[in-house]
Amino acid sequence: MQYHVKIDAFEGPLDLLLHLINRLEIDIYDIPVSEITEQYMLYIHTMQELELDIASEYLVMAATLLSIKSRMLLPKQEEDLFDDEFEGEQEEDPREELMRRLIEYRRYKEAAQDLRSLEEGRSQVYTKPPSDLSEYGSQSTNQMDSLNVSLYDMLGAFQKMLRRKKIQKPLQTKITRQEIPIEKRMEEILEDLRINPGRRRFVDLFPSNSKDHLVVTFLAILELMKSHLVLIEQENNFSDIYVMGSE
Repeated sequence: MQYHVKIDAFEGPLDLLLHLINRLEIDIYDIPVSEITEQYMLYIHTMQELELDIASEYLVMAATLLSIKSRMLLPKQEEDLFDDEFEGEQEEDPREELMRRLIEYRRYKEAAQDLRSLEEGRSQVYTKPPSDLSEYGSQSTNQMDSLNVSLYDMLGAFQKMLRRKKIQKPLQTKITRQEIPIEKRMEEILEDLRINPGRRRFVDLFPSNSKDHLVVTFLAILELMKSHLVLIEQENNFSDIYVMGSE
């Protein structure tokens, strides 16, 4: 049984590249193409492993990165091979266009975040006479708004979990197909969190080594996040991700 899911929170290949640059603490003005291409392709392969619908622009960017990587590997011609009329010219860095696009995208993203902050601040202003709001003071705020765990972080955690499981396909095996509906797996996860209150490690929610079960469990967690039925926490960058019930 195949599960085709398109996640709207992915903002495009430039957003993924910027996420990788920030995560790996890379200088955007001196991008190591080989490393960033390897990391980008790892995310693409993980999406394919989960059978997610990958937008065509992600594949176009993958082809662009591979093209830049191949151009970077070509030997550079010595200056003395050029005619005198070309002495002042320098070959353009293959990364130049990608760097300009990333810088421009980062500026727009930062501007969007500033506008979002202004919008949130303005939403707290009400043009009405003063009212007694003390009864609302004890209500807890929605913790989902303060989370800093993105879907890219979830994909990264899923990659680590797959490496730990070391899934290997046997040369000969008898396959017994067992379809697991995502809705049923969501109920099982919520029941698990209810029986074991408090924070649970992300990797502990994957008790089976079956590929189908792993994929369904991951998609079920994403759906629970989208429905605000679970909360996700990560104390530090690259640290373990924890899952807990929202109630």
